[in-house]
Amino acid sequence: MSEIALLERHLDSLGRVLLGFSGGVDSSLLGVVGSRALGAGRFLAVMGISPSYPAAQRQQARDLASRFSIPVQEIETQELEDPRYVANPTNRCYFCKSELWHRLRPLAREHGFDTIIDGTNADDLGEHRPGARAADERGVRSPLAELGWSKAAVRDAARQLEIPIWDAPAQPCLASRIRYGLEVTPVRLHQVEQAEVFLRGVGVRGNLRVRHLGTAARLEVEAEAHGLLTGQWTEIEQHLLALGFDRVELDPAGYRRGGLLVLAGVT
Repeated sequence: MSEIALLERHLDSLGRVLLGFSGGVDSSLLGVVGSRALGAGRFLAVMGISPSYPAAQRQQARDLASRFSIPVQEIETQELEDPRYVANPTNRCYFCKSELWHRLRPLAREHGFDTIIDGTNADDLGEHRPGARAADERGVRSPLAELGWSKAAVRDAARQLEIPIWDAPAQPCLASRIRYGLEVTPVRLHQVEQAEVFLRGVGVRGNLRVRHLGTAARLEVEAEAHGLLTGQWTEIEQHLLALGFDRVELDPAGYRRGGLLVLAGVT
């Protein structure tokens, strides 16, 4: 039996399934496989909409759902009304995910869903992910992790199913760019989002993070994109200054996972 068939069988064992759907490759794979294996009557993907969710990613998720006939419902989440989230501690994701699952749990009860799932994969289990505790506390299942699927396995399955974002870089929420301890505000989220949209527009591909350090923006890109940025630095700097930053820096170390943890001294 193929790995995808095993995933279908595993999802089938969970009854009626509600997926926390972000539009990233992990949740997209679950969306495609789940809707195909269970059908619209037993499967629903739910998107949490808030200022921390980039508009481009939101549209990408909608387009993918339309292409693969994934039943989707959008709900608004209110993490920015939680002062613990706004304070932006190193476990900020816990409060964000708590809000999401708090919204999804009554929705699942109301419509008779047996199981809520997320897109956590096996590789995620060894990383700094405070949001995982929120999922555990609320009984959210992680089928990919339960089956031992690595990120590479997820991408390979997504490629087989012709999911167009199978090789797309990870896109965590916009708040993940704001330095820990610096308040998460709609203005700062907007600054980060618009800065990254502009950098994509000038040709940056692959992993990209605009780290919001308060007055400064620090750009993290793959090594091969450094020349592209330095060649257009004046235009880039002027645009980001116009967004409200006082200073723009290009991180010489380039993109690295957990860049904010490095800044915060967390290992």
